[in-house]
Amino acid sequence: MGEISVPAEPLGILLVSGTHERAHFAFVLAAGAAAIGRQVVLFATNAGCQALTADGGGLAETGRDEMIRARGVAGFAELRAAASELGVRLIACEAGLHAEALAPERLLAGVEIAGVVTFLEAIGAGQIVTL
Repeated sequence: MGEISVPAEPLGILLVSGTHERAHFAFVLAAGAAAIGRQVVLFATNAGCQALTADGGGLAETGRDEMIRARGVAGFAELRAAASELGVRLIACEAGLHAEALAPERLLAGVEIAGVVTFLEAIGAGQIVTL
């Protein structure tokens, strides 16, 4: 297998959904890209902000998460921990927190609170994936 060419531009992941499938895959992408040395910024807004709360919005306790872990696939909590260890920058949208009535105190330690301008500045000319 040849060497992987890592793009110099960051990868922006825009998480707008609070469903397990989308939040899980947002962290699959984040951890995967960070593992190959790419700068990654995950920006969560609206229902997606649940994925950045200390309890993960219950996503790690869903039947789907239990099923995929039983089949040998990394679960939500494991992926979130890997993304954190790999230096993925996590940003919760301030307006999204208000829209979901989520108190900032519920967020994981280290999650920034900012707006879309901060996200776009961080990504620059990089790619944005929306989930």
